Amino acid sequence: MEPKQDMQGRVCLVTGATSGHGRALARLLADRGADLVLLGRNPERCRETQQAIARAVGREPRVLLCDLARRTEIDRAAEEFLSWDLPLHVLLDNAGLVSRHRKESPDGSELTLAVNYLAPFQLTLRLLPCLARSAPARIVLVASDAHRVGRLDFDDLDVRRRYWFWKAYAQSKLALVHFNRALARRLEGTGVTVNACDPGPIASRIADREPGMVAALASKLLPLVFPAPERAARTALHLATDPLFDRQSGAYWRFMKRQPPSLGRDPDATERRLWELSVTRTGAGFPRLG
Repeated sequence: MEPKQDMQGRVCLVTGATSGHGRALARLLADRGADLVLLGRNPERCRETQQAIARAVGREPRVLLCDLARRTEIDRAAEEFLSWDLPLHVLLDNAGLVSRHRKESPDGSELTLAVNYLAPFQLTLRLLPCLARSAPARIVLVASDAHRVGRLDFDDLDVRRRYWFWKAYAQSKLALVHFNRALARRLEGTGVTVNACDPGPIASRIADREPGMVAALASKLLPLVFPAPERAARTALHLATDPLFDRQSGAYWRFMKRQPPSLGRDPDATERRLWELSVTRTGAGFPRLG
């Protein structure tokens, strides 16, 4: 059995922390002594999660409300966190969604791309100076093996043509895996590392934004078919807590093992183009560190 790493005095921010994989991660980190910040968009769910963790471990996490579909909300949440004058040792970009029908964020991006990729890009870059000041620090990107069937179509990133939820989801996770690699290069020598993982199949509430019978059916069937979030969260927890990842950066992990991601024929060119587009869409550039 893997020993529990002591996280006493370590500040960990978890996005999508009120259900499924994110909630399990938050609880596991709290069990190890971490000082938690729970980022979520629903005040009632945030409060319920906050109270449940406080009852379990005797310490109440902080809550940071944010709708990750909105650029202005991400900037506001980042500024609110920075105003607390806390260190940040671990940022877990966990939040994600699937959308059965094509939707757009308030800023005009396809919603899956906005929440699953553009939001972590923007939030991470906004919080990088704090992470660097807190070094050794790390970023964990919760991606998916769905990236292996994804394709970054720069002529149709917003999936206006022939929308299919799996196509949009796989593309968003492929973008996240490219971000992992591109960010790792930029962070060399800063004391901040970044790694991505796929938790594998999970009984989660990823379709919570989807109304109706399909989402209701999924919420009942998934727990019968897929492992509980606490088991699925082991890989992300490993990346967040093991001292190895104070040095290891830019890797992709699945089921507790490092695996080569699928990045296509010219990942460097893809990542340059994706980075430029992401800066334009989010208004977040790589900050000056140090």
